[in-house]
Amino acid sequence: MQYPVVTLMAALGLAACVQAVSMPDAREGAPIFAANCAQCHGAGGKGDGPWAKGLRPPPSDLTRLGDGAFPRTHVLSVIDGYDRTGLPGQEMPEFGLLLRGDTVPLDVGDGVLTPTPRPLAALLVYLESIQEG
Repeated sequence: MQYPVVTLMAALGLAACVQAVSMPDAREGAPIFAANCAQCHGAGGKGDGPWAKGLRPPPSDLTRLGDGAFPRTHVLSVIDGYDRTGLPGQEMPEFGLLLRGDTVPLDVGDGVLTPTPRPLAALLVYLESIQEG
């Protein structure tokens, strides 16, 4: 009779180890934006933060990224510092802390789920949520 108990305990142990990875939402990304981006891009993301006046080139309006579809791959590569091609100046810092921590599977638009640090994915989802057109 101990066999079913052992099987049950093993199954419960395995279930505890396997947890569904939840994708971050805009609410999780909002405080990351406030802590890392709002000084330059403004609380609403329009490029009008308190430090914006002294920056050349001025910070981008993050509420109008891309033409139509949100450019996930490009936005991620700019935030993480991987690709800033075509961006004048070197004012925008790299955000290494956003590259740490657990990863989530993120589809950047190519149908492939790419392991992405959760804080970076949360910020991306937040930026996508503030698009105005």
